[in-house]
Amino acid sequence: MLTSAQWRFGLLLALLFGLQVLIVGAILLFLGLGMEAAQRGAQLVTLALVLLVALGFAVHAWLDAYPVPLERLAEDVVLLAANPGHRAAAQGPQGARAVRILADKINALAGAHQALHDEVQQKISDASGALVEEKDRLAALMAELAQSVLVCNIEGRILLYNEGAKQLLEGQCDPAQGLSQGVSKGMSNAVGLGRSVFGVLERGLIEHALEQIQHEISLPLPATDAPARPIASFIATLHGGQMVRIRMAPVRDRAQALNGFVLTLEDITRSAAADKQRDALLQALTRDARAMLANIRAAVETLHSFPDMDAAKKAQFSAIIDDESQRLARQIERAVQHEEVDRSWRQEEMRGADLVALLRRRLDAADCGIAAHEQAIDTALWLNVDSYALILALLHLARKLGQDLGVRALQIDLARAGRLAQLDLTWVGAPLAGDTLRAWENAPLAFDGGGADPHLTLAAVIAQQGGEAAYRHHHASDTSCYRLLLPTATPQAPLQLPVRQAGRPEFYDFDLFHQPGQNPVLDQRLLSQLSYTVFDTETTGLQPSAGDEIISIGALRIVNGRLLQQDSFDQLVQPGRALTAESIAVHGISDAMLTGQPTLDQVLPRFHRYAEETVLVAHNAAFDMRFLQLKEARTGIRFSQPVLDTLLLSQVIHPHQQQHSLDAIAARLGVSIVGRHTALGDAIVTGEVFLKMLPLLAEKGILTLKQARDAEQKTAYASLRY
Repeated sequence: MLTSAQWRFGLLLALLFGLQVLIVGAILLFLGLGMEAAQRGAQLVTLALVLLVALGFAVHAWLDAYPVPLERLAEDVVLLAANPGHRAAAQGPQGARAVRILADKINALAGAHQALHDEVQQKISDASGALVEEKDRLAALMAELAQSVLVCNIEGRILLYNEGAKQLLEGQCDPAQGLSQGVSKGMSNAVGLGRSVFGVLERGLIEHALEQIQHEISLPLPATDAPARPIASFIATLHGGQMVRIRMAPVRDRAQALNGFVLTLEDITRSAAADKQRDALLQALTRDARAMLANIRAAVETLHSFPDMDAAKKAQFSAIIDDESQRLARQIERAVQHEEVDRSWRQEEMRGADLVALLRRRLDAADCGIAAHEQAIDTALWLNVDSYALILALLHLARKLGQDLGVRALQIDLARAGRLAQLDLTWVGAPLAGDTLRAWENAPLAFDGGGADPHLTLAAVIAQQGGEAAYRHHHASDTSCYRLLLPTATPQAPLQLPVRQAGRPEFYDFDLFHQPGQNPVLDQRLLSQLSYTVFDTETTGLQPSAGDEIISIGALRIVNGRLLQQDSFDQLVQPGRALTAESIAVHGISDAMLTGQPTLDQVLPRFHRYAEETVLVAHNAAFDMRFLQLKEARTGIRFSQPVLDTLLLSQVIHPHQQQHSLDAIAARLGVSIVGRHTALGDAIVTGEVFLKMLPLLAEKGILTLKQARDAEQKTAYASLRY
């Protein structure tokens, strides 16, 4: 395809040639009036050709000296906006001296601009340090929060999430895809920035909860003018059969209009199963107890009705009463044991040493005049307790000891006693009267902020823990000990959070509150408003139609103008054929690395779900899309969303550049190249290049998806086919 400079060169050459023909013709006509007509014509043609050649060389030299270098210089100047480190060049000796001087002046100006840019960026960085620190604290809090949290905009797009929510919603078996329990990289990406919450939770439940909240918000404020805090709760069943209790709280803008919501999620599968089991047990107990009591009553009534019954008959009826009583006792014991198991679910699993340390800190903070010290603590012991209520109860006991008995030192011991934990509080002093201890145990507990709950007592707290309490006094040492027997726990494996790279956490972003939702008609959407999936493939060869197969897919998502490197898709694929030495030399993937990897039929559905509702971006996309297209009939997976190609966009932005390889584009735009010739590595470079291209496209007036696609179609590489 001819460039604008080449068109202008041809037009100028034609005009000058026509002018020269007229001038030469006039001269020859004036000088050669006495010549024959044939001689005049031959001389005219010869002279015209000589002049044309000379003129062509002159015009070509002029174009090489001025217009072409200036056009390339103009592209370099525009490129400085995207890459301040780029420097202009006058294309060597082809440029005239004036053009080279201009290039030097532009480079000097670019250097000053870069210095000013770096200075401004440093000032911005210094000024925003506190804000970044605050965001990092929030991100760290979200990452470590035990409770699962999702924040969404009003359209259900996920704006913030923590790892607990991701593992809860993605760590479930999907029989349709044959996924194993748990989350693995590239296996499931249902939760991510910009993704729809309706992909993991039922739309009707969320919409109903939103309707409830909006109704409560619309109600007039109470007389106290206290701000309304509407909360909606519901229970959802996930695809893997898990039951989740969800609480929804509204997020409002400055005008108090609803523009988002916060979801907190709690897995209640275990408690629901326990409740169901308890209900079944109670029904069985009730049914059996009625039959047993009926038998006992009948036997007792028979004994009363026939007092003269012989000894053998009396023994028979007595045995019936004894058997039924023992059966009833066993049923009651089963119910009690089940309640203990159910109670263990409701309590908190924590290290006993942590409970003791917490008690010591609270005693110090309470300033009750008692110095606590640890004597023998089993650090491997775990408890199943309500730590808040238990600490409150023990603080109550310590205050009573200090105020009523004048105790100033308390020794704390923790040890295992069979299946239970033995927590001893020991002090020196006179024995404690039984009535006094019972009064302490039944007195309402006082809260830190003041007030007391008459139903919450030391005795009630111990009973709620499923524990027992005992007091004893050693006269020889004049010491008293208050012993608690508490249920133990086998701790679950700690939640393994993925190691995150340094830098801004990628799940912290509130800008998407103002993003419009996905629309099937995307052409009129601004490029800056779209979500993208940047991807690349590694293959066994370069001929998809000749049987070459995909062996690796790597992808990342761009949301709100940021490349989410930790929300990535990276999967090796078993191609079902041996690799060639040439392909191994390019991508470094061997046959051994592909052993045991899933096939493309298994991988494509997961990649399709990862990329849904986004615009695809790739470098030389026609190559990768052809591989995907050839698998449509076999897998039933079709990637129908729009596609943008950085190879074509580079031609749109820099039509006068000769090189449009990914390495060349990255070098021009100042993008560091790491991990080339791996699918994920190339996808990262492509994504960073694409983000650098967006402002350059805007400089050319290309703002919407339709404008970008139309511009791509006019480039020379758009006609390539594989």
